[in-house]
Amino acid sequence: MSNAFSPLVLITGAGGGIGAALVERFGEAGARLVLCDLDGPALERVDHPAVTLRLAFDLADPAACRDAAKRVMEEAGLPDVFVSNAGWTRAETLATTDDAAWRHELTVNLTGPRDLATPILEAMRARGSGAFVFVSSVNALGHYGNPAYSAAKAGLLAYMRAIAVEAGPDGVRANAVCPGSVRTPAWDHRFAEKPDLLGRIAPLYPLRRMVTPREVAEAVAFLASPAASGITGVALPVDAGLGAGNPPFVEAIS
Repeated sequence: MSNAFSPLVLITGAGGGIGAALVERFGEAGARLVLCDLDGPALERVDHPAVTLRLAFDLADPAACRDAAKRVMEEAGLPDVFVSNAGWTRAETLATTDDAAWRHELTVNLTGPRDLATPILEAMRARGSGAFVFVSSVNALGHYGNPAYSAAKAGLLAYMRAIAVEAGPDGVRANAVCPGSVRTPAWDHRFAEKPDLLGRIAPLYPLRRMVTPREVAEAVAFLASPAASGITGVALPVDAGLGAGNPPFVEAIS
């Protein structure tokens, strides 16, 4: 994203690890930022001169999503870019995914982003321009655990493509990035339970490492920018090569 493009960018999950990288990256590009997160204190700790508005609300609350979209458009203006970054998971396997976990994770990761995006999408279509970038996951492309989260992130790709196809004639683009394992605080609980986890998973990646939040932010910024003006409906893996193949398998048969 070049400094010649100075959009109004809405970022959900702005108080988290990838969110911080997105704030920094879009801020460097001269964007004005609307930050959204469930964690109000985390939002208040984001200290960047590009921040125009901070909104703390729960994506699981449809009314709160509608109210937030209204406030954004009334107090900051209609965003040029909507970055749907918020996500959450704790149910690691089918055995741990009970009814409550399934419903909550689908709501936070899929239904909530749609509830927030819908009024803004309608306004973008009326204006004739806009861009969505959804932070999905490699879990949407293959199974790496977290069944409910994976289902929601796959649904997010389907929703992204619906926007790309149906709102494309109105000048609205929609794309997604699909990160692999990103070293953010969201992984802290796993590393606390399994201190050797990083050493165990690194060999699964052709680059032999986890992805950084900045690498995800760079991909998002590209898809949001005029440099990607001809790109819509795309899901871009940012996964250190995880989806390309299985290094341990190749080594085993070599």
